[in-house]
Amino acid sequence: MLLSATLIGVYLLSSYNSWAYDDPFITYRYAENLRNGLGFVYNSGEKILSTTTPLFTLILALFSYLWSDLPQLANVLGVIGLVFGGIFLWDFSHTMKYPVVGWAGLLLYPTFPLLVATLGSETPLYLAICLGIFTFYARSRYPLAGLFGALAILMRPDGLLVVVILGIDYILRVRHAVSWKVIVLLIVPALLWFLFAWFYFGDPLPITLATKQQQGNMAISQKFSPGIFTIAQYFFVRWHYWIEAIVAIIGLVYVGWKARQWLVFLIWPVLYFIAYSLLGVSRYFWYYAPLVPGFVVLVGLGVVAICRWVKIVYERQSGILIDNVQGVDVGVRLNLRFAGFLILFFLVFQVNDLSDARMFSDTRFGIYRAAGEWLQENTSPEDKVGAMEVGIIGYYARRPMVDFAGLIQPEVAEILTQNTTYEDAAIWAAGKYRPRYIVLASGMYPYLEGEIISNHCNLNARLSGKQYGYSNDMDIYSCYSD
Repeated sequence: MLLSATLIGVYLLSSYNSWAYDDPFITYRYAENLRNGLGFVYNSGEKILSTTTPLFTLILALFSYLWSDLPQLANVLGVIGLVFGGIFLWDFSHTMKYPVVGWAGLLLYPTFPLLVATLGSETPLYLAICLGIFTFYARSRYPLAGLFGALAILMRPDGLLVVVILGIDYILRVRHAVSWKVIVLLIVPALLWFLFAWFYFGDPLPITLATKQQQGNMAISQKFSPGIFTIAQYFFVRWHYWIEAIVAIIGLVYVGWKARQWLVFLIWPVLYFIAYSLLGVSRYFWYYAPLVPGFVVLVGLGVVAICRWVKIVYERQSGILIDNVQGVDVGVRLNLRFAGFLILFFLVFQVNDLSDARMFSDTRFGIYRAAGEWLQENTSPEDKVGAMEVGIIGYYARRPMVDFAGLIQPEVAEILTQNTTYEDAAIWAAGKYRPRYIVLASGMYPYLEGEIISNHCNLNARLSGKQYGYSNDMDIYSCYSD
C-alpha cells in the first residue's frame, strides 16, 4: 500500500510541479502578505476576505519561511493531499470490510484527472481531511474525527457538511453521549476563526461566495448544476470513462442491494451537489472535485459487484462451488485477481490522461505572469492596477489590484446581473476606482477599449500571445494620468 502511494506521489510531483491556474493565486497573495506582516489582506489596508480557505492560507504562510515559492509549495502540499486522500480511502474501506474498494481508492482517487487539475488549490488537502474524518469516525476514534472536522471547516466552509452528516449518523446509530474532547476539538478552532473573521473583516463569510452567485446569475454564465454536463464532456470523449461510469452505476445498484453501509459516505457528494446547485454559483471545474471520492467508491463497489456476479454465474453453469475446490478459497483469489485487473485497467488509462495536461490546463499562466512581472518592474508600489482576472497577474505584480470580475471589491460583483456582462462590470469598476494601469487581452472587450481606454489611457506594452502560447496579445495601459 505504502509503495503504491509513494510511487503515485513521486509521479505527480515530477509531472505537475509547475501546474498552475488563476484562482489559487489570490490565496497565495494573502499568504505572502501575511508572512510579510501586512495582515490577512489581499490589498494592503483593505480588510476584505476574498479567499475561501483560511487554513490553507495559514499553512502556506507558515511553510513559506522554508519554501518561498508559494505556487510550487502549494502543488507539493496538493500532491500530499491526493496521496493521503487515497490512503484514507484505503483505510476507511478496509474498516468497512471492502478491501477492493480500498485499492480502487488508493490507486484511482489520486490519479483522477479532475482532482489532479486542482493542484495548487486547497482542494486536495481539503478532501484528504474530509476523508480523514470518515476514516477516524469508522474506527470510533471520535476525538480525531472531531479535530479533522474543525480542520475541514477551516479549510473550506462546506466542510461543515461532512460534520453534520456524521453527527446525525452518530445520534441515530451510535446513541452515546458525545465526549467533551470531541466537542472542544471540533468547536473551539472553528469558533476562534469565526470570531476573528467577524471582528477583522466584519463578516466571517468570504465575499467570493456572493460574487460567484452573482456570476452564476449572468446570462453569459453557466450555473453549477447544468455545468456538470460541460465538465463531463472532457471525460466522455474518452471511451474508458464510459466504462468507469457504467461500473459506477453497477456499484450504485450494489449499494441498494448489498452494501447499504456505504450510504452514509455517499450521501456526502449527493448533498454537496444539492447545496451548490441551490447556491446557484457559476461553473468552475474545481467545484466538482468533491464529487470524485463518491464516484471512485462507486467504481470500487461496482468492481466488487461484477466479481460476485461472475462467480455466481460460473457456479450455476458449472455446478461447482469454486470456493471449495481442493479445499482452498479459490473463489476469493479469482475475485481478487479479476478485481485487480479492472482497477489496473482504469489506472493505466487515467495515468495516460494525466500526461495530457491540456484537459484543464490554463494557457494564460505564461502571459499573465509576464504581465505581472512587467508591472512589478515598471510601476510604483502604490500604482493601482485593474484587470479582468487578478490571480496570477496580481501575485507577480505585487500592486494594489482592482478586480473587474468582483472577487476583490464586493461592489463590483453587484454589477453582475442577468442583463450585464463582465465588460459592463469592468467599465463601471474602471470609472469607480480609476486604476493607474489596466491589463486587458487585446480586442477581447472592444466597448471597454472604446469607452475607457481610448479616452483615458495610453498603451505602454503589448505582450505577444504567440510567444506565450495564448490566443490573444496582452495590452498594458497607463490611465488616468490627470
